[in-house]
Amino acid sequence: MIRIILLFHLSLLFACNASPETEQANTTPENKWETIFNGENLEGWIVKVKGHPLNENFANTFRINDGMLSIRYDGYGDDFDERFGAIYFGKELSNYRLKLDYRFVGETAPGAPEWGYRDSGVQFHSQSPASLKPDQPFPVCLEYNLHGGNGTDERPVGAICANGMLVEVNGKLNESYCTPPTIKKTFHGDQWVTLELEVKDGVIKHFANGEEILSYQNPVYNSEHERGKTFIIGDKKSVSSGYLSFQSNSHPIDFRNIQLLEF
Repeated sequence: MIRIILLFHLSLLFACNASPETEQANTTPENKWETIFNGENLEGWIVKVKGHPLNENFANTFRINDGMLSIRYDGYGDDFDERFGAIYFGKELSNYRLKLDYRFVGETAPGAPEWGYRDSGVQFHSQSPASLKPDQPFPVCLEYNLHGGNGTDERPVGAICANGMLVEVNGKLNESYCTPPTIKKTFHGDQWVTLELEVKDGVIKHFANGEEILSYQNPVYNSEHERGKTFIIGDKKSVSSGYLSFQSNSHPIDFRNIQLLEF
């Protein structure tokens, strides 16, 4: 009887000591995901189009369509005229995981650059939208590049493009503006693709339809870049936070199920 009582108290003590870890283990990432686009309006987001004031949604570029965030150019006339832009989530972020679905649709805007065909991007670790110069087409940032296939050629999604920054890929600083993904996947047509971006303690990973396609680390401002170098404070070049945005690069695109998990 004494032995049974002792065993009972020991098991109770173990349960009490283990409860915080048990609770933590049972708190799955799914329980912490936050939907950051409400599907009804652009509340919580900031619009910036080159040549236009902050939050002027020129030609209704960014709009709601059946609960999706849609980017369109039907109000641009016959010339896109390099009016690149982006819609920014209104909170600076550091360590997080982003998950969303995207698809390219329709035709590239008239007057768009040749590379604009089925091209867009998720920009992150970006300078604030309020700090962009009036004529600045793209922020100083990193970009998960989005490419859509043309039905024939391979156009892999998920390159890392670094504007005013440098990153380490396989232990070496990137030597070109865009570095292709390690695993190359091309998605043709208007199909939905699930994108995930993980930013954690200086390590960044790109995923497409649940598969990791690229990993790199230790982003820093580029001291030789005209705008990038202006963000270097003293000898501090490392980049650990910034704003998240979706590009308007000249080809129509839809985003849905936009979710964020902050670590």
